[in-house]
Amino acid sequence: MTIRCLPQRLSREDVDRPLVEVLPELARSVGVLGRLGISTPRDALFHLPFRYDDFSELRPLAELVPDEKQSARVRVDSVKVEKGFGRRPQRVVAMLSDGSGSAEAVWFGRRFVERRIKAGDELVVSGRVASSGWRTGFVSPEFSPVGHDSVHTARIVPVYRLAGGITQRRVRELLARIVERISPLVDDPLLPAERGTLVGLSEALRTVHFPEDAEDVAPALDRLAFDELLALQLTLAQARATRDALGAPPIQVSEEIREAIEAALPFTLTADQAGAIREIAADLAHERPMRRLLQGDVGSGKTAVAAAALAMAVRSGWQGALMAPTEILARQHQAGLAPLLDTLGVRSEFLAGSLRASERRRLHAAIEAGEVDVVIGTHAVISEAVAFARLGLAVVDEQHRFGVAQRAALQAKGIALEPHVLALTATPIPRTLALAFYGDLAISTIRELPPGRQPIRTEVRDRSALANIEAFLADEARGGRQTFVVVPLITESAALTAASAEAEVERLRSRLPELRIGLVHGQQPASERQAAMAAFADGELDLLVATTVVEVGIDVPNASVMLIEDAERFGLAQLHQLRGRVGRGAHRSFCILLSDATDAIARRRLEVIRSTADGFQIAEADLALRGAGNLIGTAQAGLPPLRVASLFEPRHVRLAERARALAEELVARDPDLSARPGLARMREDFAPLEEEGDVA
Repeated sequence: MTIRCLPQRLSREDVDRPLVEVLPELARSVGVLGRLGISTPRDALFHLPFRYDDFSELRPLAELVPDEKQSARVRVDSVKVEKGFGRRPQRVVAMLSDGSGSAEAVWFGRRFVERRIKAGDELVVSGRVASSGWRTGFVSPEFSPVGHDSVHTARIVPVYRLAGGITQRRVRELLARIVERISPLVDDPLLPAERGTLVGLSEALRTVHFPEDAEDVAPALDRLAFDELLALQLTLAQARATRDALGAPPIQVSEEIREAIEAALPFTLTADQAGAIREIAADLAHERPMRRLLQGDVGSGKTAVAAAALAMAVRSGWQGALMAPTEILARQHQAGLAPLLDTLGVRSEFLAGSLRASERRRLHAAIEAGEVDVVIGTHAVISEAVAFARLGLAVVDEQHRFGVAQRAALQAKGIALEPHVLALTATPIPRTLALAFYGDLAISTIRELPPGRQPIRTEVRDRSALANIEAFLADEARGGRQTFVVVPLITESAALTAASAEAEVERLRSRLPELRIGLVHGQQPASERQAAMAAFADGELDLLVATTVVEVGIDVPNASVMLIEDAERFGLAQLHQLRGRVGRGAHRSFCILLSDATDAIARRRLEVIRSTADGFQIAEADLALRGAGNLIGTAQAGLPPLRVASLFEPRHVRLAERARALAEELVARDPDLSARPGLARMREDFAPLEEEGDVA
């Protein structure tokens, strides 16, 4: 790839200077790049593609395959503009040919195409191929003249995150100019011995944007993944070092107190629950702050363990706090925890931003005076107005959904001493991933389910069975039971054929008019969403249509059926979490996975859910089935947000282990990394695109 640029000498310092000062020829594009968050050359280098299109193979037109992205070298026979009418957009249609046959290329509403190509031109065309009747053709393809060194066609083409009014073509062209000039100037923060067999950073950045060959992508991504994982592990290692220097509340829990708390609970603990409580009690006795992750399968009884931990803190004269990422989840914790805490003689209060101002002021005063033992709530728990008298233990549920600053604010509520922290997650995590990505936390695992949990029969069905399924739901309602119906979308989409919540409510109301049917999704006002949840929990609705807002924290013992439509569109962890919303009462329970998917991998994934209820087996199967996952980054509930590293790529798990060992060594030698400023720079380079937070 050769990009013509102005002959300006640049230095390594220019990588972090304002872009317009370094490359003044791009001055007219500063606004475009700014909308993407790019203000320096370094910003541009780390504006990474999220996937690639392989247009490297040129195919004869006669061999084009519908529904695939392909490239062809063609001659333009004709170009015409078809005016739009009604709701149909204007089209530009070019007739193409080569020695093997002919095809057409169609662009919608793009008049500039007509001005850029003409009959007789020799082009390379790259894009998605579709068939309409007997004719096959390209839909809105990229194109370039034959012999032109293009970043859009006949190569591995990067696809970038965009902002309003910016095209992929424009972004590629701008980044190509910047990458060509700037990538050689980037300092590598790793020494050769630390890097090992990984490629240099400059080469990795150049390759990840514009690889010459598909096989070049993985080594480049591995280097960037290692840097991202090292940045994470350096942060964790420094946090561990800082915490070890801090004092923690002296929460001494004798065996007699622990046994008395366990005996006061209105049920018998499982061996796993009792073991987790012993591990927490041992941590609380240390002078350094506890950092423990409690992970357990759906319905494994993490709430009881959290209640016991909070009671141990209160019995030693300290206050506790539990913070959940959404008000729905926080209220569920209040409903489940408050009776347990009351049984244990612990006074608890609920705090959320939705409370009246007068009620919030009353709670703030009571918390500061030490009159409240445990505060359960949302982000309101860490607002500036809240001051604890003696915060000793903070419990953070679904901790991956809180930003670093939010978690730090909760910990800062301690007075002089750093509070102990217990993190909860309902997403079972394979141990290799947990150790690699939660390296700053000790881990307690609950595998054993409490006695009395109903087994859930799981079946996979296609839409030909829908009438029978609806009759079954009606029978369950007549028997006094309730049903969740979960769909992947909120509203109908022209681009997707998946079921939507709003459309499904109307369809079910027409099909089952005798049932009381409600709707809940994340875009509703919080009050409306909460009212629908409450109505379902109180038995006022027979059936609740929802998106994945019901994935965690919803406890309706009377619900006996979970119907998940277009189940192949959900991750295995999500499917398992959703299934866990039923089987919580005395009734036989069912999970129906509705899917018309024919893809072999999709069917295997659904079979995993059907065949086992063990969340840890499911997590391991997910790891095996997902393999490399997306080319860049893989989101997974329960784990830190990563931009490059894939938690489902075994190579990256091994890289995480390497990164943790190197981070420990570097921080032990130089705690504030003052001698290695390039390592601190890594954290900014790999900051998540968006801060995780309340994503109800």
